[in-house]
Amino acid sequence: MAKKFLTMNIGAATVELAEYELGSKGALTLVNYGTAALAASLDGGDAETILCPAILEIVRERGIRPGKVALSVSGQMVFPKFAAIPAAGGDEKFEQMVRYEIEQGIPFPIDEMVCDRQVLGDTENGDKSVMIVAAKIDQIESITSAVASAGFSPELVDVSPIAITNAVRHNGGGDECSVLLDIGAKTTSLVIVEGDKIYNRSIPVAGNTITKEISTALGCSAEEAERLKLEHAYVSLGGVTEDEDEVVDRISKVCRAALTRLNAEISRSINFYRSQQGGSAPSKLYLTGGSALLGQIDQFFSDSLGIEVEFFNPFETISVGSAVDAAALGTDAALLAATAGVALHCAGLAHFSINLLPPALVAARAEKARIPFIAAGGAALVAALVLVMLAVKGQTAVIAAERDAVKARVDRLESFAKKVKAAEDAFAAEEASAEALSKLLLRSTAVTHINAVRSSLLPGMWIDRWSDGKVTIRGWKDSIKGSASKTPGELVVDNLKSRGVVDPDSVKISNMSSVGKESEVGQFTVELKFKEPKIK
Repeated sequence: MAKKFLTMNIGAATVELAEYELGSKGALTLVNYGTAALAASLDGGDAETILCPAILEIVRERGIRPGKVALSVSGQMVFPKFAAIPAAGGDEKFEQMVRYEIEQGIPFPIDEMVCDRQVLGDTENGDKSVMIVAAKIDQIESITSAVASAGFSPELVDVSPIAITNAVRHNGGGDECSVLLDIGAKTTSLVIVEGDKIYNRSIPVAGNTITKEISTALGCSAEEAERLKLEHAYVSLGGVTEDEDEVVDRISKVCRAALTRLNAEISRSINFYRSQQGGSAPSKLYLTGGSALLGQIDQFFSDSLGIEVEFFNPFETISVGSAVDAAALGTDAALLAATAGVALHCAGLAHFSINLLPPALVAARAEKARIPFIAAGGAALVAALVLVMLAVKGQTAVIAAERDAVKARVDRLESFAKKVKAAEDAFAAEEASAEALSKLLLRSTAVTHINAVRSSLLPGMWIDRWSDGKVTIRGWKDSIKGSASKTPGELVVDNLKSRGVVDPDSVKISNMSSVGKESEVGQFTVELKFKEPKIK
């Protein structure tokens, strides 16, 4: 029988819940998943109030049954440290040195932290290369408690950057020096991986940075800036004027400025890795994360770093079940990389294995594992006592035993009634927030729409303008080829018709022209309508 794993990634702005199945031959398959936006940041609010409704939204929408779950948390919540520890002195001395490294490298008392470590291999000097990861217990407990309130039982707490790195390695990457860039809402997680070597840091330049700078540049609200980013943003490649629309051109340059700062941090991290860990120059960069979907971002990093850039898709080596919407997954794959890495961890297929499960939950699991043995011993003792009582007191003992059984059943029913009441209260709270959650879902359709159009373009094409159901698309005449029977524009129309969110009957080319008489750029306008989003 196939084994199933529930995995959950908790980011700064979204939560992703996915169900994977491990086949008899050790192959993983994604069988179901869902994503939901968080109503607020987890940093400043109650995790249960923020996280629980989002999880329950996915449960309701996707029909995923709660159970044991493996989590991954954002890289900004953890303190990674890489140390070389002498192997001499035995296991006890080694653990003392690990503790010393934690105390020296982490700015909080060790008794306030939950830590895990993994030996990566031997250094050139014969020491042990060790990856140490720590997080504040109260933060991890807050998240696991919120997950438990939604009906799930946390069994493992992984770290998103490490989980994604495991997914990259499973796809065949990471043997040669590679950079993984997970661009989220609040931070960008950078991982450099080369065989058994790994280097990780969080960079505070990400999607929210771009939104804030668009707001400042245009003098608009944060909400309007976010809308403009989702609808029009792409990364300028350095031209004086790249877009006839002044606002869009300005947004593209804001994006470039923010990513230029991110690029500087990436270069600094690469130099540190090479000088301090004796690493090689990276030959490839993998992009993932919700904010990595900006137009031309791959070309920007390829030009600025001088290396190959690829959008990471974990489902090149992990199968996808027939019930999964393949079209939607094409966009959501960037959000599910961490859940795929956690599933590999659960299946014993991960190269790096970190678990920050809080000590209280570890103890609870151990106690739960002891229950069958305690119950067996208790049953044997009770049986012996009952025999003695029957022999001594006869029918009186039978009546007393029946009374105790009735009382135990009453206690269980009262406990169950409390759980029912808590579930009813949770359902009432969910109903009260349904309207707000629906609005959040409708906002997320904008991302789906722009990604559907972007993924339909041929190489060398870009979106020039988008207004009132008309999308003007431009491309280099000398680099865009059609087929024997169709023009490039007709191929784009065919691609759009195949997207599940587009009404295929509405798609047509309404205009085709050159930008100027001598221009090397051609353009055409496509009219289209999107299907109404389904909100349950």
